[in-house]
Amino acid sequence: MSAQELKVINPYTEEVAFTLPMLSRGDLDPVVARARQAFRAWRKTPVAERVALCGRFAEAFESMRSTIAADITAQMGKPLRQANNEINGLLERTRGMMALAEATLADEWLPEKPGFARYIRHEPVGVVLDIAAWNYPLLIAVNVVVPPSLQGNAVILKHSSKTPRCVEALRPRLPARRRHPRPGSVGGDGPRDHRGADPASGIDRVSFTEISRRRAADQPRRRRPLHRRGTGLGGKDPAYVCADADFDYAVENTVDGVFYNAGQSCCAVERIYVERSIYEKFVEAFAAKTREYNVLGDPRGRRPRWGRWRPSAPGFWPARSEEAVRKGGRLVVRPDEFSLPPTGWFCPPAVVADAPQDCSLMQEGFSPVRGHSGRGQRRGGHPLDE
Repeated sequence: MSAQELKVINPYTEEVAFTLPMLSRGDLDPVVARARQAFRAWRKTPVAERVALCGRFAEAFESMRSTIAADITAQMGKPLRQANNEINGLLERTRGMMALAEATLADEWLPEKPGFARYIRHEPVGVVLDIAAWNYPLLIAVNVVVPPSLQGNAVILKHSSKTPRCVEALRPRLPARRRHPRPGSVGGDGPRDHRGADPASGIDRVSFTEISRRRAADQPRRRRPLHRRGTGLGGKDPAYVCADADFDYAVENTVDGVFYNAGQSCCAVERIYVERSIYEKFVEAFAAKTREYNVLGDPRGRRPRWGRWRPSAPGFWPARSEEAVRKGGRLVVRPDEFSLPPTGWFCPPAVVADAPQDCSLMQEGFSPVRGHSGRGQRRGGHPLDE
């Protein structure tokens, strides 16, 4: 085991929550070897048995709900009730995949041809490396834990350094079985820690969900067919609000889409376009709902909807909103309207109306700062939505 230790800081208390030993590159070989051994046995099990094991995993996970939710809050600051919502999502996805597994993985028979039996069989690929991000530490990870396991693959989970204890949460709490060895977990942070994850090292597929800069840095090292690598597509789409939409519903859901999880979402509403005839009314209602929705405070409490914000480049997003205002935007919700707790890494909300399209705020975002723009009537979306 490497002598290096990973310190995880509680983003609300700003104190060390816990430390974990980190694996060195040399420590990875035994982990991959165990996964390869598990795969040889696991691939031979009937799909029904895999489904049953995933069902027991879901039951064990639910029994640990309070501990797991508290761990998520301590690691990345997600408010406790949002952490519980994420557990609900994990269980829903797990059971949904279980329900689909047998029919989806069954042989697909092709039209009859004399003298031939033609069918398509779905074979597991082998050992899958799941490199998961921190902002939705359960949902992102389980997408590449449960489906590949149901398919007969072995999965190694390497989680973010911000949420490393989620590896233990996702490790099945089941009695040891000879045919189903317990999987290994991998510690570390940054692209350097998975450079060895190539076909020669025993990894058959890599699923990578992280920020685009890191993903881009990772790409040149990947000399494998495209089907051996999966990357997060993200979701940098806008919202387009039409004049005939349910107004209150549109306001409530765009506010929730922007600010849930402190705006740290790959599928958050990145910018909002509103049909011109209702634009001013929408901006006013959106600003009011933003002030009502966002309560900053201790994420362990019942009231706050707002947890930590990642501490890197703390002045980055305020600078973007200031740029939008310099170019003609209106700051309709100011960060200084919100009281900051005495401790914790927080980025208060901000809303800019009339944000020019050429300002950086209207590009890809990962924060609680959003821009609005009014547009003429157009059915089927708007070119700026792309």
